Amino acid sequence: MPGRSPELVQTFRFRIRLTRSAAPGRTALPPPALPRPLSEAAAAPGPAAARGPAPATAAAGGGPDRLGDGGFQECSGLGLEADLREYAEGGANDAVVRRVGRVKLQPIVLKRGMFVAAGGGSADTALWDWLHGMVADGGPVPRYDGDVEVLDAAGARVVARWTFTRGLPLKITGPTLNGRTGEIAVEELHIAHEGLRLERTP
Repeated sequence: MPGRSPELVQTFRFRIRLTRSAAPGRTALPPPALPRPLSEAAAAPGPAAARGPAPATAAAGGGPDRLGDGGFQECSGLGLEADLREYAEGGANDAVVRRVGRVKLQPIVLKRGMFVAAGGGSADTALWDWLHGMVADGGPVPRYDGDVEVLDAAGARVVARWTFTRGLPLKITGPTLNGRTGEIAVEELHIAHEGLRLERTP
């Protein structure tokens, strides 16, 4: 009997998880503690030095080591590109020697609608606090590992999983505001990372 035809991967069902990285990196230093979100730090009484760092929390069911969990509607940048080096060999004018160079990593670009706290309140600032904390503090910033999982049509089985490691916030963009269109306010996060792999799924 002929074998079953391969199935096409459906890309319209996926989920993304950002989990605080425990990898120390090449410096062998332990990962830094998560800073207190700016929105919480401003509301908390007392001087910042007395309070000390506290775990950051994320909306959409994140927890202290999760960020923007389950709230992204679009993902791009899942790609690798090899950097080839060309060498001109003397006497061989009709050929070029090519050798493998470094791998070029593209930023992961995530888009989601802006969240507000349950029961009302201001918009979730976790993504903005991550980038602002890196720029303002000047010290080690928490990094996040990411899982991008593509599900089958029923949403019950993972058919493809990309993982990236030690992500840093590269850029965050707020929504384009136009009161006449009534569109959902979407924010965009760019993450620079240190490695991307397509993993085998069970």
